[in-house]
Amino acid sequence: MAHGELSTENINELISGYKQPAVIRFFAHLISYIFHPLFIPIYVTYFLAYIHPSYFVGFGPGQKNFLLARIGLNMVFFPLVTVLLLKGLGFIDSILLKTQKDRIIPYIASGIFFFWAYLVFRNQHEIPSILTSFTFAVFISSSAALMANIYFKISMHAIGVGGMIGLFVVIMMQNSMLMTVPLSVAFLITGLVCTSRMIVSDHQPKDIYAGLLMGIACQLVAAAIYL
Repeated sequence: MAHGELSTENINELISGYKQPAVIRFFAHLISYIFHPLFIPIYVTYFLAYIHPSYFVGFGPGQKNFLLARIGLNMVFFPLVTVLLLKGLGFIDSILLKTQKDRIIPYIASGIFFFWAYLVFRNQHEIPSILTSFTFAVFISSSAALMANIYFKISMHAIGVGGMIGLFVVIMMQNSMLMTVPLSVAFLITGLVCTSRMIVSDHQPKDIYAGLLMGIACQLVAAAIYL
């Protein structure tokens, strides 16, 4: 490449927010961390267990806390530790998974943990089917993302918030709770997250849109199977 010639990566960096003020980039990073896709299952489970009026009506506070701990262990802690181990062993270049190559093993490992969580909940009949459906959707979305990763770097953040919107749409269709406020909040969070990813990452719009559609579609598919 000739001296001074911009590469595609450099052009993408300029487009995705290199010229944004530092304070905007700071908040974009903060939003990206708070609503990291690994944390979405915790937020969703909290909503189902503590905010929805009927799904976990027979569960006491201790049981709900234990449920959150199980979700956190299988769907947050284990995938996170796996990424840290991969970085420590030199299998990936960055824990931020900036390249498609870096994402292959974490997708596979996370899929295993997600499938285990789904399998456990499926075989525990006291667990409401909405949570079983959600965990199954998380598993199939991670599998679909692994396939999409072969061709382009689909946004994991967009898949996460798309899954949240998809689940809220499913709850709305069940008429088990007035979802006007939760859905409005979910759309606001989605807008903030997707905008933040455009500012502080090298994602293209197609990566964001594809992630959103995938997250929503997988929740609808899982709901069609289990609900």
